Amino acid sequence: MKDKTNVTDLEIPNSLNKTLRDYQKIGFKWLKTLDYYQFGGILADDMGLGKTLQVISIILAYIENNKEDKLPIMVVCPSSLSLNWKAEIEKFTKFIKSIVISGNASVRKGQIKDIPNYDVVITSYDLLKRDIDLYEELNYRFRYVIADEAQYMKNSNTQNAKAIKKINAITRYALTGTPIENSLSELWSIFDFLMPGYLFSYNKFREKFEVPIIKNEDTEYMDKLRMLIEPFILRRTKKQVLTELPDKTVTVLNNEMDEEQQKVYLTYLAQVKEELNEEIKLNGYENSHIQILSALTRLRQICCHPGLFLDNYKGESSKLNQCIEIIKDAIASEHKILLFSTYTSMFEIIEKELKKEEIQYFKLTGQTKVDKRIELVDEFNNNKDIRVFLISLKAGGTGLNLTGADMVIHYDPWWNLAAENQATDRAYRIGQKNNVQVYKLITKNSIEEKIYDLQEKKAKLIDNVLDTKTSFISKLSKEEIMKLFE
Repeated sequence: MKDKTNVTDLEIPNSLNKTLRDYQKIGFKWLKTLDYYQFGGILADDMGLGKTLQVISIILAYIENNKEDKLPIMVVCPSSLSLNWKAEIEKFTKFIKSIVISGNASVRKGQIKDIPNYDVVITSYDLLKRDIDLYEELNYRFRYVIADEAQYMKNSNTQNAKAIKKINAITRYALTGTPIENSLSELWSIFDFLMPGYLFSYNKFREKFEVPIIKNEDTEYMDKLRMLIEPFILRRTKKQVLTELPDKTVTVLNNEMDEEQQKVYLTYLAQVKEELNEEIKLNGYENSHIQILSALTRLRQICCHPGLFLDNYKGESSKLNQCIEIIKDAIASEHKILLFSTYTSMFEIIEKELKKEEIQYFKLTGQTKVDKRIELVDEFNNNKDIRVFLISLKAGGTGLNLTGADMVIHYDPWWNLAAENQATDRAYRIGQKNNVQVYKLITKNSIEEKIYDLQEKKAKLIDNVLDTKTSFISKLSKEEIMKLFE
């Protein structure tokens, strides 16, 4: 079925014409043009630039032009964003009927059977992989399938990726601010969803592009790959399109462990180096990854606070002291703060200090229910008395609009800089009226300094394939890993 559109008919729906910014109108026309020629595409705008709204405009245009004879549209997203999608659709459109698939298997079965009565069906990656057999059994065909936060299918071997690729749709779009986080295989997996076969089979892609680019740093093959993917990726940064958005300032703040904390760190470092050398001798490097990761985690925890895994530790954490001082100074200057950490257990320690200082705060982790998330976000943005929001990095990387904050603290560095940047963009996005100050707390002479260096190195992977012509290495070698323990 072909909807009533020709390549010159790229008019934006009247109801959204004044809402969309100029770059969003360009995004609409780009998506619509790809659709006309039966191509898929990746909308890879920075977080906070309104990828959701650009897609809603496509959905609305289709429904307005095909009121009598239309196919349903599917949105697949992380479970934490399902309600956000429905709320955004209702906010910007009056008559689109949408349903969020949720509940137990029996309830979901009834909802899925009822899909023909709706314009848009919203489901999560997790539920889709459980329900995919039913979608196939009912032989549904969708006009669009939209993969939001498409990095969720970056590993082509996962059930997430396999399930969404089975959905029968005329046009497929992927939305992600990070089309490549760590390796080129992630980019291949997204294109395998958009246009199967365009980047060949994975084995051929690996042979033709990944190995020459990663292992040999071959710029000729990098240019060839860029030429292949460039027409199908639209990527705009905040600097390029939002001159009215205030500046973001990133500052690395170092702290030095005091004598007791450093003694714990160096003792454990010497111990794990000896243990890992023995482990690798016995079982080989490839079979020792779990032990290596465990050792790295312990070292990172000591930098945060040795009390994270030493029950009898009575000393201090230089980083915690530094963090509390920053928060007290910021509150005195009437700032509102987002504090991210990869360790939810660290929040328990931070909370005790905030209570001592009589500082009001909110906390959001992976255990926080979706409706409670929305309630906390709204309250934080509007309540001047709540100055601090503790957010676990994984739970807070997507779906939160926290423009009430103008300061972001990353308590500990994560391996993937893209994940940190996504978290920062909870505050640095459309609607922000103030300069955003970002602090990264890094412990000197520790694994954290090495992680920070690796972040900078890995960030080049994205830039090299999508923007520049410099070389890069995407994966860490055995030697690089072992250097972390020096």
